[in-house]
Amino acid sequence: MSQKLRTAAVLTALALPFAAHLEAQTPRTRPVTQAEVDRITRDAILIDTHDDVTSKTVTGYDIAKPNKGGQTDLPRMKGFLGAEFFAVYVGAEYVKDNHSANRTLEMIDTVRTDIIHNHPNDFVFATTADDIIKAHKEHKIAALMGIEGGHAIEDSLRLLRDYYALGIRYMTLTHFNTNNWADSQGDVDNKDVPKHNGLTPFGKDVVREMNRLGMMVDISHVADKTFYDALETSSAPIIASHSSCRAISSHTRNMTDDMIKALAAKGGVIQISFGCDFLSERYYEAAKPLMAELRPKFMEAMKIADPTERDAAIEKLEADAAAKVPPATLADVVAHIDHAVKVGGIDHVGIGTDFDGVGCVPSDLDSYDKFPALTRALLEKGYSAEDIKKIYGGNLLRVMHAVEQQAVALKNTPPIETVYKK
Repeated sequence: MSQKLRTAAVLTALALPFAAHLEAQTPRTRPVTQAEVDRITRDAILIDTHDDVTSKTVTGYDIAKPNKGGQTDLPRMKGFLGAEFFAVYVGAEYVKDNHSANRTLEMIDTVRTDIIHNHPNDFVFATTADDIIKAHKEHKIAALMGIEGGHAIEDSLRLLRDYYALGIRYMTLTHFNTNNWADSQGDVDNKDVPKHNGLTPFGKDVVREMNRLGMMVDISHVADKTFYDALETSSAPIIASHSSCRAISSHTRNMTDDMIKALAAKGGVIQISFGCDFLSERYYEAAKPLMAELRPKFMEAMKIADPTERDAAIEKLEADAAAKVPPATLADVVAHIDHAVKVGGIDHVGIGTDFDGVGCVPSDLDSYDKFPALTRALLEKGYSAEDIKKIYGGNLLRVMHAVEQQAVALKNTPPIETVYKK
C-alpha cells in the first residue's frame, strides 16, 4: 500500500467513530452523585490546549502564587488539571524589525524556566501523548507549549524546526494579523481584503513541514479559507486549540457547523474556548461598543512598565467591563460542547479555555478547580463518564498520537527547504 493510501486509511479509521454519536443526549433521570463527579475528576486527564498565563510569568509572576486577576495558578490547577498547553503568544507588534523570534524564545523560556524548572514537584516537561499519560500517573501536571501566531517563524522553516526541538507541539497559523503566508480571521473581520485567499504555496509548505516534524496544525484565528486550505494540505488531523461554535455565537473566531464537520471527518478536534464573546451571542453583541471604548485603555495599560501596576490597571478595566455586561455562564459552555458533539461527534470535541488570555470568562467556571461543576452539568445532560473523559482529554490524546504516528511515517522524507520569497 502506498504512503498516500496508508495515510488515507488511518484518517478514515480516525473519522469512523464520529458518526455514531450525533443523536441528542438523553437527560439523566437519577441524581448525579458527588462520588461520580469525584471519580471523573480523579480519572480523567483534563487537557487544556490554550492558556495565556505565560504573558504574566514572562514579566515575573510566580504561578505558585494566587492569580487574583486571572484564572490560572498552581493552587487551583493541582488535583484538577492533567496537562497544560502554555501559549507561546507572540503579539503582532513583534513583527516590526524582526523581533518575533526573540519574543518566541523568551516565551518558551518562561515555560521551561519560570514554570517547569522552578516548580519541579508539580510540573513536568512533556512533548508527547505518552508523556501526558505518564505525568497523570505520577500526579503531576504535564507542561506543553503551542505557538500562537505563525509570524513567530519569521518565514523560516529552519526556525520552525528549531521551535519543535525546543518543545513546541502545535502552532496557530495566524493570530489576529495576517502574516506573509496565511490570512487571519482578524484582518478579514476588520473588512480588510484577504491578502492571500487562504494559504500561499509557502504556507502549505509550513503545514507539510509541521506534519513531517509531528507538530499539530492549529487553525484557531485563521480566516475560513485558510482553515479549508490547511485541512486539505495536512496529512494529519488538525485542531482548533481555542474556538467555539458560530451557530451559537456569531463571533468569526468560532467555527461554522460545516467547518466542525470537515474537521471531524479528518480526525481533528474543536477545543471549546471559555471567552464570553465566543460563548454568548448576548455578550458578544453587548460587548462590542464597550470593547471599542475600552480597547484604547487596555492598550495604554499594557504599556505600563511595572508588572504590579499593569496588572492592577488591567484588572480594573476587566472589572468595569464585567459590571456593565454580565458574563457568559457554565450553561453556555455546556451548550457549545453539546452542539459541537451533535455536529461533529463525541470523538472530536475538547477544551481550550483561553484562560488569562481573554477579558471575560464565566464566573462559575473561571478556574480549573471549578471543573467539577462542568462535570456535574455534563452528567446531568446525559453524558457518560467515558464521554466526559474523551472531551476532557482523550480526544486530544488521540490526535496527538495520530500526529506523532504520521511524523514517524514521514521520517525518511527530507526536510522541506522552500525559502519564503516576497
